[in-house]
Formats: sequence, C-alpha cells, structure tokens
Amino acid sequence: MDVLRAERTARARRRAAAAVGGCLGVLGALGAGVLVGFPPQVRLDEAVSRALYAGDDRTPALDLLLEALTTPGVVWFRVLVSLPVLFWLGTRRAWWTAGWVVAANVTVSPLTVLLKELVGRVRPAFEDGGLSYGGLSYPSGHSAGIATLVTVALVLAWPRLAPRWRRPAVLAGVALAVLVGLTRMWLGVHFLSDVLGGWSLGVAWSLTVALVFGALPGGRAALPPREEEP
Repeated sequence: MDVLRAERTARARRRAAAAVGGCLGVLGALGAGVLVGFPPQVRLDEAVSRALYAGDDRTPALDLLLEALTTPGVVWFRVLVSLPVLFWLGTRRAWWTAGWVVAANVTVSPLTVLLKELVGRVRPAFEDGGLSYGGLSYPSGHSAGIATLVTVALVLAWPRLAPRWRRPAVLAGVALAVLVGLTRMWLGVHFLSDVLGGWSLGVAWSLTVALVFGALPGGRAALPPREEEP
C-alpha cells in the first residue's frame, strides 16, 4: 500500500512539473512575442480585441454586469473565498496546507506586477477600455488570479472528491477561468495574449508552490482522502 501511494505521489509530481514547464513555455513565448512585436501575434491580438470589445457606448447595466463577472480574478475575492477554507484547515491543524493556500494566492499578484513591468505592454487603446485603466497589460492580473484560485481549489479538493465529481469540478473551474478571461477582453482592457499569459502564469505558479510545499496528493500539505480519515 505504501509503495502504491508513493508511486501515485511521484506520478502526480511528474505531471505537475510537466504542466509547469508547459505553462512557463507559453508564458515566455507570448511575452517574447509581445516584446519583439511578432506580427502574427500582434494582428491576432488586435483582431480579437476589436471583435470582442463591448464598445465605448455600452450601457451602464452591461458595464456593471461585466465588472461583476470579472470580480473572481481580483485579490480581495481570492482572500474572501479563502478565509473559510483557512479557518477549516486551522481547526484541523493542517498548517502546511494552509500555508501553501496562502502562499499561492498572495504571491501571484506581485509576481504578475513584476512581469508587467518587465514586458511593458500598454493596454488596448479603447476609450472606455484600456485608455481608462492604469497599469500595464501583459500578463493579465485577473486571468492569473482566477487561474491561481481554480488551480489551488482543484489541488486542495482533489483527494476529497469522489472520482465521479472530479471531471465536473475541472470543467467548472475551466469555465470560470474562461469567463473571467473573456470579461477582460469584453471590457477592452486586455489582449488575447495577456489573458493566455495570465492563465499560464496562474497555473504554473500555483503548481510550483504546491510542489514546494508538498500539496499534491500524498504530500505533507495535501488533504488526506476521505476514506483515510479516522
């Protein structure tokens, strides 16, 4: 039994490491494309931005709806959602687990800001979009934030989920991340590359922190499967 558990843990770590490598590759390739102004990428970004932008003349009701839908990507939303989880982990004295949840959610924002400064991309030039926002564009902080929240939630809950609920949980998480990413383009404040880069950053960073803390199934910061509880 211990051998099988060790094999599952090692397999989970290998898959997570491969996912981190893939996401970092996407993040780096898109960032390099932005820095050098890679023509196909620039043209695609501009075309998608024009096609998805909700318009300078959008109604206040639509603007309010889009702002509400994009909220799961902001820092305070991640904090608010994490608080009851952290309280529950505290009652179980699962300090390593709580530590990795906090570390992943808190540190992704300053890392995103650092990358924005390194790349220095300006936002889309829409009057009621990028021109009305401060800050830089690549990668999208909201997209990185929601990818982090979803990845942390899935890794945390995975051992506790019955096998039949795992695929629906992944699909729901992906749908939420896609929705937040789309809102950034509907609002005209990010390009497609920004959103893709943000998702890649969020997944890569969350899994990196999970590997460091041992939060993958079988690790010291992972929750035990429900059937193993006393």
